[in-house]
Amino acid sequence: MTEYGRGQGSEPWHPEDPLYGDGGWGGQQAQADPQAPYGGQPQQQNPQQAQQGQYGDWNDGGQGAYGQGRQQYAYDQQQQYDQQQYGPQYDPQQYPQPDARQYPPQYDQHQHQHQYAAQAPHEQQYDNGGWAPDAGPQAHYPVDPTDPYAQQGGAPGAEQPDFYGTPDAYPPPEPPGRRRAEPAPERADWDPGPDQGEHAFFAGEDGEDGEDEDERDGRERGDRRGRGGKPKKRRNGCACLVVCLVLGGGAAGVAYFGYQFYQDRFGSAPDFAGDGNGQQVTVTIPKGAGGSVIGQELKRRGVVRSVDAFISAVQSNADAKGIQDGVYTLQKEMSAASAVELMLSPKSRDNLIIAEGRRNVVVYEEIDKRLDVDKGTTAKIARSDYKDLGLPAWALNHADVKDPLEGFLYPSSYAVAKGQKPKDVLKQMVTRAADKYEELGFAQKAEELGLEGPWQLVTVASLVQAEGKTHDDFRKMSEVVYNRLKTTNTETNQLLQFDSTYNYAKKQSDIHISESEINSDKDPYNTYTNKGLPPGPIGNPGDEALQAALDPTDDGWIYFVATDGVEKTEFAKTNAEFERLKDKFNASRGN
Repeated sequence: MTEYGRGQGSEPWHPEDPLYGDGGWGGQQAQADPQAPYGGQPQQQNPQQAQQGQYGDWNDGGQGAYGQGRQQYAYDQQQQYDQQQYGPQYDPQQYPQPDARQYPPQYDQHQHQHQYAAQAPHEQQYDNGGWAPDAGPQAHYPVDPTDPYAQQGGAPGAEQPDFYGTPDAYPPPEPPGRRRAEPAPERADWDPGPDQGEHAFFAGEDGEDGEDEDERDGRERGDRRGRGGKPKKRRNGCACLVVCLVLGGGAAGVAYFGYQFYQDRFGSAPDFAGDGNGQQVTVTIPKGAGGSVIGQELKRRGVVRSVDAFISAVQSNADAKGIQDGVYTLQKEMSAASAVELMLSPKSRDNLIIAEGRRNVVVYEEIDKRLDVDKGTTAKIARSDYKDLGLPAWALNHADVKDPLEGFLYPSSYAVAKGQKPKDVLKQMVTRAADKYEELGFAQKAEELGLEGPWQLVTVASLVQAEGKTHDDFRKMSEVVYNRLKTTNTETNQLLQFDSTYNYAKKQSDIHISESEINSDKDPYNTYTNKGLPPGPIGNPGDEALQAALDPTDDGWIYFVATDGVEKTEFAKTNAEFERLKDKFNASRGN
């Protein structure tokens, strides 16, 4: 192909060609006649060349020694750069000089020279291989002020240092065979990069080609340094195995909890079979415990297998509401139904039971026996520590009281076993009594009944409990007490005349007391010789006696006599009726 001189034609360009005779690359034409001002040929300058020369372009189209000196200066600079870049062994002579005739007339040779004239001659042969010149913007290099020819063709007075040999200069292009691929732009750690695709872990490899990032980076660095990278290695299946195990474990966990959920909602509760394995165990049920709390305690002690089974058994037994707090002797590994039945039987109860009307002195003795401590230990603690046991403020500091805890050991069933402290047992009883009195509103009711305070109301309840023989006569007995306390009482002149108060003072329970004996005793608890109520309660009233003290009858009863001497009590409103009742009592005794 010879058009425009792009290949080696059969004939050289004609001298009439506009570019024929031009200085070309390296000033080859100028060397023919160094004396010729334009290299021996007429210089044809186009407008672009004139404009470039006006701004100080160093290639003036081959203007004599100036153009040759500039080319020599550029060549030396390029040779120094090539030796620094490729080593001292680099020989620029191995590349032939370019042939200016290879460029077509339409090609802007002056622009090409403007961009590449400073490069080594060997770099100009690449046109033979089809290396197209760069069509980018033109590069303007400053003029070297030390060059005597620098100001020729340059802007007058302009200071234009030459930066060709400095780091600020643009490096010359390299031959295609020596070109290196531009490194990928560095990116921050947080930048994931363009379209990373699916993670290689799920493909079984570290990357697209089975190598991790470190190996790939090493390989790239090795390519750049001219040596190979490390051998590739592939990740084994341990990670996948771990993932499978984790997923499998999660599935098993979901299945397990799903089964548990189904069992809790729809399956029968786990339960033992039979009446137990023969191994006895003591279980303490706290006060106010419901079915769930009782079931949890039984399960903890090994009696039942599950709380749900016990609750189901309680719901199936109509009498299960009768299960109270206290100590029970049961067996391990009992069915829930068997455990419920045994707890309802007196055989399982191992509690300390305080009966209604029991005096404190008797309760102290029972606590000593249950705790297996010396006799009198509990009574001693009651006298010394009574203020620390939970008595309400209105129960303290009363004169002539024989026992400040009397009336506050509430009748009930208590879990008392060996190893406990007497003080803890007493505190449990006192706390229950105080809670009960507060629940019944003793502080408000006492004023309504004409009493001085709740302390007297407890005393009235203790008298009702001591004198009444049956539950049917508690309210009548309560009315007798209130009627005799009235200031309008002319029958007994506000004397209660109860044998129970005298017996309390004497620490006895005798109904055969002579009038001379009673009338001669001046103890504050003797209601035959002292008007009004005794200094304090004479026993521990139960719930029915407390209710009767709060709600007495209103029939006018003022007298009563145990006509049979044991259980039967009859009431009277007048003294005449009372005398007839006494005769009946004497007749029952054979007098």
